[in-house]
Amino acid sequence: MRNRPLIGVTLDSEPAGGWSKLPWYALRQNYFDAVIAAGGLPVALPHNPALAEAYMDEVDGLLVTGGAFDVDPALWGGGAPHPKVTLKPGRTDFELAATRVALARDKPVLGICGGQQLLAVAFGGTLVQHIPDEVAGALAHEQPNPRTEAGHEVRIAAGTLLSRIVGAPRMAVNSAHHQAVATAGSGIVNAVAPDGVVEGVEHPGHRFALGVQWHPEYAVDPRDPSIFTAFVEAAR
Repeated sequence: MRNRPLIGVTLDSEPAGGWSKLPWYALRQNYFDAVIAAGGLPVALPHNPALAEAYMDEVDGLLVTGGAFDVDPALWGGGAPHPKVTLKPGRTDFELAATRVALARDKPVLGICGGQQLLAVAFGGTLVQHIPDEVAGALAHEQPNPRTEAGHEVRIAAGTLLSRIVGAPRMAVNSAHHQAVATAGSGIVNAVAPDGVVEGVEHPGHRFALGVQWHPEYAVDPRDPSIFTAFVEAAR
């Protein structure tokens, strides 16, 4: 009997070059470390949409990670991609397929950064393609200081799952994104930056379907680890 919930963790992918002469997967260790510290047993999920059902047969929860790329606007009716948009269709196709299966089975899903945006799209929501072009007076959401430090605060909506998890009306967060959630579809917004940019979404109709725009795996706020703990506990 496994005493740690099995958590499927999505990977980033890169073309040939750099670390390897062949295409390769990669992910920061702190994603895995945060899952382990919360009591989970993380396993990496290669990008194969045809295996999404099989993966979800095995795992108890799904962690959709971030990366320096964007969700294709074609998936949410956003029109032509902005010049600043970078696509990784193989990764997005798999993550969206896995997320949709997990939601259909009511398995816990935690989306981080781009994973939060993808979760909003799975809820039927839409995105802001490039914050500087669409949000007047926007903060530097690609923060200039290190990701191991906070870039700004967020206000957390009372009565939400996120509010119950962190137990505070505000959190300090690190920020690394040029896109954002515009609408949450059938979900709801649970956190907002001072400039009005959406920083978190969730879906009350699911056991645990939570996305945050920041990177709680860095634990820049003392409440960040509680997000992973709640996710892993929901997967038990």
